[in-house]
Amino acid sequence: MAMRSQALDRAAQRIVWIRLAGLALVLILAARAAHLTVADTRARNLYAMQIRTEQRLAPARGTIFDREGRELAVTTEALSVYALPHLITERSKTAEALAKALGIDVAHVVRRLEANGRFTYVDRWIDPSAAERIHALALAGVGIDHEPRRAYPAGKLAAPLIGFANIDGHGVRAIEQKEDDWLTGRPRRVRVERDARGRALALRSTNPREAQGGDILLTIDGAMQAAAEAALQEAVEKNDAQGGIALTLDPRTGDVLALAEAPGFDPNHFREFDYRETRARSFTDVVEAGSTMKAFLVATALDSGLIDPQREFDTGEGSLRVRGKTIRDHEPHGILRPADILRVSSNVGAVQIAQRIGREVQYRGLLRFGFGASTRSGFPMESAGLVRDWLDWKPVDQATIAFGQGISVTPIQLASALAALANEGERLRPRIVLARRKPGGAWQPTEIHEEGRAVSPDAARRTLDMMQTVVSAEGTGRLAALAGVPVAGKTGTAQKLDVELGRYSQQRYMAWFMGVVPADDPELAIVVVIDEPGGRFHSGGHVAAPVFARIAAAQLARRGIMTEPAPIPAPRPLPAHQLAEHPIRQADGAGLPAPAPVAAPARDPESTPASPDEPRQVADAAPPPRPAAPEAAGPPGPEPEEPAFVPDFSGQTMARARRIAASEALRITALGAIEGRVVSQRPVPGTLLKGKDRTVRLRFARHREEG
Repeated sequence: MAMRSQALDRAAQRIVWIRLAGLALVLILAARAAHLTVADTRARNLYAMQIRTEQRLAPARGTIFDREGRELAVTTEALSVYALPHLITERSKTAEALAKALGIDVAHVVRRLEANGRFTYVDRWIDPSAAERIHALALAGVGIDHEPRRAYPAGKLAAPLIGFANIDGHGVRAIEQKEDDWLTGRPRRVRVERDARGRALALRSTNPREAQGGDILLTIDGAMQAAAEAALQEAVEKNDAQGGIALTLDPRTGDVLALAEAPGFDPNHFREFDYRETRARSFTDVVEAGSTMKAFLVATALDSGLIDPQREFDTGEGSLRVRGKTIRDHEPHGILRPADILRVSSNVGAVQIAQRIGREVQYRGLLRFGFGASTRSGFPMESAGLVRDWLDWKPVDQATIAFGQGISVTPIQLASALAALANEGERLRPRIVLARRKPGGAWQPTEIHEEGRAVSPDAARRTLDMMQTVVSAEGTGRLAALAGVPVAGKTGTAQKLDVELGRYSQQRYMAWFMGVVPADDPELAIVVVIDEPGGRFHSGGHVAAPVFARIAAAQLARRGIMTEPAPIPAPRPLPAHQLAEHPIRQADGAGLPAPAPVAAPARDPESTPASPDEPRQVADAAPPPRPAAPEAAGPPGPEPEEPAFVPDFSGQTMARARRIAASEALRITALGAIEGRVVSQRPVPGTLLKGKDRTVRLRFARHREEG
């Protein structure tokens, strides 16, 4: 028993010692582990070699649409080669292999691999075949990233307005720059996992679309934009011009419906263009707008009450001496009223109006129309133009500013000022962004901003009435006329400044036309400029007016108003008060030389002599007769089964009458002219029409005839 007891005691002691030894071993291992993880920095570095996190890459940008929902700028996926230089041991061999697979200069790859950072792109936006070659090489520290890339499905369409984002995903031009904060999404977090030897296993990042930015809905209409670009490009080529601009605004909202510029560029290949070539000239370039400025002078004068529409100005033989300069017209016009001054674009008459109202009133009027200050559209790098303070004006400055010399404007300023005339004198801020939405959210419309009143509604309407004479048979803008739609417009021909000689050039011009359609119910305000037309003709009436007519006809069709550029109108007799002052025109008592027989071929209107400011108004042959009562609808189809009630068209413009008629399946014709508003109709309102003949005949009268 004693021996068995001793054996059990020894066994118990061994167990205790084994337990103590095990505990000591655990304590030693725990202490070593604590040392490795807390005190020993080499261990932390080894851990970091196995897993490295936090690499920030560019996020996906939101989509840009036109007002009809067409995609203009989208985010796609691009393949890029990256490297982790600190994990590459044989850099020269790696550089040679990469350069050969990518088809690029080996020196470029070497520079990228010598970067101090732990992450660098070797080559970006490579094609899939190159990515496959890189993958096959299985190079340590080298991998392929799927990063977002900006793409523009419509190519050149509206490129100056949309702009582009650079290779790093930052907006650097136009809307892409203006809305960069909204369009830019959250930066992607990238984690690089490695094995125990430090070789990269994978580059894992979030899906680019999961971090996408907000979307933008622009005010432009893609169809209107395409029509403007096509007409503008054709005109630039036809006239051998340096370039051109066509702008369309909605005067009731300030929306920029189209912004066409030539030459343009393809934002998908922005790296192939000089950065300056990608600017939006409509917002950044400051130019002289020539005689288009006379319209705003007349509106300001009418608004001030210092002149009225019937006031007569004696322009004499077409010259006026102002201290320091003689102002001349191309030909004498004699006694002119304000409407006549706009119609023939008389410089002398414009100067006399300016002298009548005085420098300060003239200057304040320019400011109210928005000249001399940014439109506050928020467009990047928008210029404010140049209008010197009236206190610094000399008499010659006041005179030349009256017809557009000595004042510099941007095309967007001119379009905004024109839209103010069409909006009963109220100026609105040009709006480029129609709405915004967050990812997965609903569209939030932007506000319409009023910028103040330029002139009274009465002065604005009277000015538009006067501007309609510009597009008449005797006006300088007769080539801007539309069939069945009244046009209020103004031509301009600006001499470009020769910087080297320090004076205005006699060979380089900018041809302008600005117009409002329909003139009696404005829906569009359009500005067209052709830069340095190289052909025989350089005036706004010859070069820019036909472009306006083509653009306006196409864009009005989008609004349900069908028209086309009108045949060249036959000149009408001048008023008696002008005949006595027009020796050239009183030869036959009809206002212009007698037209040739209808059967004779008509001379091209651009074959008449061109003046430094506007084309001379001479017609050598009568054009084909225009229908007196254009119809608003096509030929009648099969007899309708249901009768139709005739609505009341009283007070409606032709444009609105067309829409009402279309909604009621009616046809309308005009009894006489179609300017103004409906004053009578046949059949009377409430009549029940049956059968095929569903025509309503309307009679129109202008504002002053109505009241």
